Amino acid sequence: MHPDLERLARGLIDQHDAWLRAPGWPASVVPAVGPSAPPDEGLWHWVQANHRCNSLLWAEEDLARRTRVADAEIAANKRAIDRHNQARNDATERIDEILLLRLGLVDAASAGSAAPRSLAPPGARLNSETAGSMVDRLSILALKVQAMRAQSLRRDVDAAHRAASAVKLGQLQQQRADLAGCLHALLADAEAGRATFKVYRQFKMYNDPLLNPALVAEQVALPPAA
Repeated sequence: MHPDLERLARGLIDQHDAWLRAPGWPASVVPAVGPSAPPDEGLWHWVQANHRCNSLLWAEEDLARRTRVADAEIAANKRAIDRHNQARNDATERIDEILLLRLGLVDAASAGSAAPRSLAPPGARLNSETAGSMVDRLSILALKVQAMRAQSLRRDVDAAHRAASAVKLGQLQQQRADLAGCLHALLADAEAGRATFKVYRQFKMYNDPLLNPALVAEQVALPPAA
């Protein structure tokens, strides 16, 4: 496999964990990659952007479950969740575009359009999940592993809580290893012409004032400008 693809498939777990250990992450701006994953023509920039959005989403989702704060604070959390989720999806699409271009599986002129033109060879298996979505899921699993490890080390709970958390931690680590293996297999098969995937635009309607029915209704109800 090409070294760039191999680095993504083999080094992503370590890189996700390294970002989570960085002081001030995810609020602070840190280098796009650590020693384990050198810069790669924009790919790692978007991998980091996706991971940062997921980290910010995780924090906002926790805050949105509070029950002893003003409703306005929860509303602010929800709006932040929408912003981070849109950026997360945008980053996932950029990852897919870069990988498909690297693999020669998409027409370069249309790669960034709403309908990229596939250049997959005849007979290539269409994978239902994109490589970018696997990267996104691995990011979320990194956050789950970090959170469950913290639960397994808590000293303010009983031993049963720590033991149950340790079991769940092992299961999450196995899920992450399995998914990383699936990403490696997909990239290897795609490079060999045996498989392909596509950029699927998410078309998040709830963020679009022209497509969200509730936002459209608000605009219709506004008084005419003076």
